[in-house]
Amino acid sequence: MQNNHELTTIGFDADDTLWQNEQFFRMTERRFAALLADHAEEQHISARLLEAEKRNLAVYGFGIKGFTLSMIETAIEITGGRAPASVIAEILAAGREMLGHPIEALPHAREAVEELAGGYRLVLITKGDLFDQERKLAQSGLGDLFDAVEIVSDKSPATYARIFSRHGDGAEKSMMVGNSLKSDVVPAIEAGSWGIHVPHELTWVLEHVEPPVTAPRFRQIADLSELPRLIESIGKPG
Repeated sequence: MQNNHELTTIGFDADDTLWQNEQFFRMTERRFAALLADHAEEQHISARLLEAEKRNLAVYGFGIKGFTLSMIETAIEITGGRAPASVIAEILAAGREMLGHPIEALPHAREAVEELAGGYRLVLITKGDLFDQERKLAQSGLGDLFDAVEIVSDKSPATYARIFSRHGDGAEKSMMVGNSLKSDVVPAIEAGSWGIHVPHELTWVLEHVEPPVTAPRFRQIADLSELPRLIESIGKPG
């Protein structure tokens, strides 16, 4: 795809933008609640797990390993410290299964990345565990299409300013594409970039914020098939 004179660099989120992710967390959470069904209702277990995840983000960061540790912590809390070893073993097994789950690419992800590769500098910008994100990128078969990969602990305006300066021509000539308004869109816009929201049917509750509808550089598309045409329209005067 031919580059326009303004936009030179495009950042892509990975989880739930290029491939499925949140659905595996939801499936594992239901399995976890079933393990503790004799001790509490599913809604209460999920609420306690979310509290643990919030507490532990600053310690464990984002990703499956932190989620697994939060499940163990929640199991201990809900059972009053009497969680059987068999339950802990089941939680660990569930975490390992998540870490080994095959990649399921989202519709139009490959086509969009392939069409934009070569015309723009493409940067994968993702949160989470280093080993797990590297595994998923390798399995996706998309790795060779990206000019750079940044696996970060968090996504802030400073993060995007740094990455787009390192791998591009600065935030103002860059774009971030992702499913999370909180992590992918809003901080990128605050850094001076375009922020393109690609909604996913499942988004972690901690990633929910209001869309920045009044921001001139905010756009929303139904899926990644619309991205190349959107980029062309952005490059046109007026």
